[in-house]
Amino acid sequence: MERTRLGQWLNLLVFVLVWLKAEAAYVPITYVHNAVLKGAVCLDGSPPAYHLDKGYGTGLNSWLVQFEGGGWCNNVTTCLGRKTNRLGSSKKMANQIAFSGILNGRRQFNPDFYNWNRIKVRYCDGSSFTGDVEAVNPVTKLHFRGARVFNAVMEELLAKGMKSAQNAIISGCSAGGLTSILHCDRFRALLPSGARVKCLSDAGYFINARDVSGTQHIEQFFSQVVTTHGSAKNLPKSCTSRLNPRLCFFPQYVVSQITTPIFFVNAAYDSWQIKNILAPGAADPQGHWHSCKLDINNCSSNQLDLMQGFRTQFLRALTVIGNSPSKGMFIDSCYAHCQTETQETWFLSDSPLLAKTTIAQAVADWFFERRLFHQIDCPYPCNPSCHNRVFEPQENPGKNDTTKGTSSDASAIKPSFSKLSNKVSLTPVFCITNVEMSHIKSMLFVLVSLTQLVGTSPYICRSRGLNLGHSTYLSLK
Repeated sequence: MERTRLGQWLNLLVFVLVWLKAEAAYVPITYVHNAVLKGAVCLDGSPPAYHLDKGYGTGLNSWLVQFEGGGWCNNVTTCLGRKTNRLGSSKKMANQIAFSGILNGRRQFNPDFYNWNRIKVRYCDGSSFTGDVEAVNPVTKLHFRGARVFNAVMEELLAKGMKSAQNAIISGCSAGGLTSILHCDRFRALLPSGARVKCLSDAGYFINARDVSGTQHIEQFFSQVVTTHGSAKNLPKSCTSRLNPRLCFFPQYVVSQITTPIFFVNAAYDSWQIKNILAPGAADPQGHWHSCKLDINNCSSNQLDLMQGFRTQFLRALTVIGNSPSKGMFIDSCYAHCQTETQETWFLSDSPLLAKTTIAQAVADWFFERRLFHQIDCPYPCNPSCHNRVFEPQENPGKNDTTKGTSSDASAIKPSFSKLSNKVSLTPVFCITNVEMSHIKSMLFVLVSLTQLVGTSPYICRSRGLNLGHSTYLSLK
């Protein structure tokens, strides 16, 4: 009887994982080997890389170039730390990755961009693709060449057909979202004058604000990034001609001068900015903010007041965008970071809404000029459609994690999502219920094995006191 029950569970697992495999396409990696001769390399000197899922049909001449996120390194020590992982070396990158959200290749999950040429540019330079230092230290052998990597990848994509693009978007999440801002006009200049070319920044609008101790931590950090990578000459000249280059790493000093149409998707309570700009570990040595940063539901009334103050500063920093029809925004009141690459926040039946519109619909309506979209959400916790991140505890809760990867970093904190309402945000596809404990290890072993073969892991719900976590897509090695 028990063997039959276990067999039924295994059959269900196979069915679910095959279904999930169909939902997300796995796209192989492409290395830009000829970039090495130009010095356009990752931190460790390895070649740049990207993943390309070719367009077809009506999307044959449309291109979506998405830049990966992953924080920044601000000095030799933190950059050396990246040489041993995928954020500093293409040797450590997965051979295939899943495309979901704005990169999804299925119409029901990505109605307007599913058949475009969709590219994921891998992030391995630590400077949002702005660095360019000729000298290479013979001891560390670090290469600060992010701007060259950007140029080399663009050159290859242009040769593969992007030079004939009729529609094009440069986009990115987090540090990649900042990339799409800083390189927005540069990207536009590469493409035909008659093409519809626009920029999309997801969770890339990092603001220059003091932390809870009154220190300008993030300004100091970005200044170190610009100095270490030699970024000044590759930041928008419209900004560096007026301000110190260290300030030109902040979107609020750049966006008013951007001439290419651009759209901003951002949470007013961006979880990365709350954790690293408002309350970094260095400003909270006693760890009073630790629980709050993991889950906004754990925040005290005083902490929520400070977060509301941060939202006010964030919205003030947005005012420089103005009301130009060429600039759009979807600013929700979720505790989240990066919402375009994750299917549940990009386009599903319970995705976050503003003006009864999902992020996918808002971006597409704006891009195709079907309607303007310039929406700012009411303050937390007014929006019941939000997906709020809940992070797992870190081993060192007091440690500042500014240089760590963002949502796309497999080694970073693994988040789950929770709704503001009592409704579950995601319907679990695999729940362990009324199963003997002696079978759980076997089931999990099979689950992991099948996950490695298929490439995804299902959503797992809590049962009988178990908390087996929640993961989205895994990369195939």
